[in-house]
Amino acid sequence: MPTILITGGSGRIGSMLRQRLARPGRILRLLDITPPASPGPDEEVVVASVTDMAAMTEACAGVDAVIHLGGVSGEGPWDKIMEINIHGTYTVFDAARRAGVPRVIFASSNHAVGFTPRSAFPVPDYAFPAPDTYYGVSKVTGEALASMYHHRYGLDAICLRILSCFERPTTARMLSTWLSPDDAGRLFEACLTAERPGFRVAFGVSANTRGGWVSLDEARALGYEPRDDAEDYAAEVIAAHGAPDPDDPVFAYLGGEFTRPGYDAEHLK
Repeated sequence: MPTILITGGSGRIGSMLRQRLARPGRILRLLDITPPASPGPDEEVVVASVTDMAAMTEACAGVDAVIHLGGVSGEGPWDKIMEINIHGTYTVFDAARRAGVPRVIFASSNHAVGFTPRSAFPVPDYAFPAPDTYYGVSKVTGEALASMYHHRYGLDAICLRILSCFERPTTARMLSTWLSPDDAGRLFEACLTAERPGFRVAFGVSANTRGGWVSLDEARALGYEPRDDAEDYAAEVIAAHGAPDPDDPVFAYLGGEFTRPGYDAEHLK
């Protein structure tokens, strides 16, 4: 019976994926520092931190793939990002290696290339790192770890540079960057079932009418086909926030608000 370990199983994306990755005969092992709500009969709960090597190695026992979502989900002070996102991602990859897990799917982010300017859109799948924050640096580091664990140890390692994964788009920018929960499920399922993918870097975004900011070539090569479109919510978003202004600095780079002065180090708490 295949078992999938999801770190950050109680988080926003982890909670979205639980029902969307459920399959007859598949066990979802949910790891987080906070137990998930109402685990089902085909779900196992592990209360642990991704920074705990012994707990992670035990959680990886008998696992067919790891989906690594756990960590700080936005910008934070360097010591916190380093401990949880960077050291935690190392711990996940090395625990998978120690336990003989063949595949790790790493939730990277568009913030790994957040300072890519609008003039360079659509951003290529393997665009050189241009992180916009310490958070973005942690995602670049995770991608580097994925590459090393593939080339040195033979793990299949897929890095998904996810854009804006929320229940629905809530800003004008998200009309271009939204990844719907259902499309997130399709994307991660494609990563779980692709045959011997090796090391891959792909973007995660829906089929938005106002999209075209990033390549979807590598995601489609893995078997992903997006179906949802943020345009379904455009009238509602524009009524609340106004029409997208191309001269707004938030549209100057892929990383949006994360590239603005409010994310300078002296503002971090």
